Amino acid sequence: MGQASAIRKRLNTMKKLLAILLLFYLPSQGKTSPIEGNTKEQKGVLFGAYMDFGETEDAVTLEGIEDFEKLAGKRPAIIASSSYWGEQTFPKKNLALIDRHGATPLIFWSPWDKPYDQNKGPDRFSLREILSGKWDAYIDAWGDGAKEFGKPFLVSFCNEMNGDWFPWSGCFYGAKKGGNEVFKRAWRYVIDRVRARGASNIRWVFHVNAFPAENDMWNMMAAYYPGPNYVDWLGLSVYGKQFRKSDDWAEFRPLLDWPYKELTAIDPVKPVMIAEFGVGDFPKLGSKAEWIKDALSMIPEYPRIKAAVYWHERWQNQDGSFSNIRINSSPSVLKAFREGISHPLWIPSKKENDQR
Repeated sequence: MGQASAIRKRLNTMKKLLAILLLFYLPSQGKTSPIEGNTKEQKGVLFGAYMDFGETEDAVTLEGIEDFEKLAGKRPAIIASSSYWGEQTFPKKNLALIDRHGATPLIFWSPWDKPYDQNKGPDRFSLREILSGKWDAYIDAWGDGAKEFGKPFLVSFCNEMNGDWFPWSGCFYGAKKGGNEVFKRAWRYVIDRVRARGASNIRWVFHVNAFPAENDMWNMMAAYYPGPNYVDWLGLSVYGKQFRKSDDWAEFRPLLDWPYKELTAIDPVKPVMIAEFGVGDFPKLGSKAEWIKDALSMIPEYPRIKAAVYWHERWQNQDGSFSNIRINSSPSVLKAFREGISHPLWIPSKKENDQR
């Protein structure tokens, strides 16, 4: 009996040691980024959100994240914020905060200078200045910061380039006389430099607007595509009416249907992300609550869409009017969002462990 008892004691000790070894050396499912798995096998859409992080879209706080989560009733798997080149910094603290919270960061990395006004054309961070090597030191430092962070995160570089509002848009670089070619060269140049710093943990998002500012062949999505070796995800901005004085009201399906077909035709396998979506409040023209209800029910129907990021923001326009695409702009809108996002096909953060 004494020998058998000693053997059992040794076995129990060995089991405990093995459990400790497994805990430290096997990858934890909870620590695996959702963007790292086999997206083809993924059932559902990763829930993402931008949460009104201030003028430069980078004032990320735990309070802001938690306030949004209480409204939505679900923790986002992806949390978006920006890194404007005019700040000349790497968003180290924001990445760490989002990661600690259990979400994957999505960074909109934008070569844009203060005061960050749209429709102004190129500034000191113009694509040609980038290609000349003027900003190599900043690009390299940003790559070093990404490598140091170490964990997988998403970067949307120079988003919505087929529009005419951002300074990197193809229309400012010759338009049909090669504007899209300048963009592709700049994209490859920047990604090559960042990768050369060892930042292999970035997942690059080729992020276009659903509809081009100028409807011509040079400005189609495929004209800007830098090639499959430079892109990990295909991204799309899908907005309904945002401004009082422009755009008619449009239902959600036609805003996504054709752009989805155009985007997925570029590459047959890469996962698709709706990198931004939302709509304003214009009750005399259409129902925001119904638009959101439709969006949240329809997005999972598209088989290659594996993530979608709602743009939760309210801002004042130059004419004094406000655009409010927040999920709580009215009780009916909030109800529609909470009900839609509660569906199990909308995948939350893996730290989703409380009842909200």
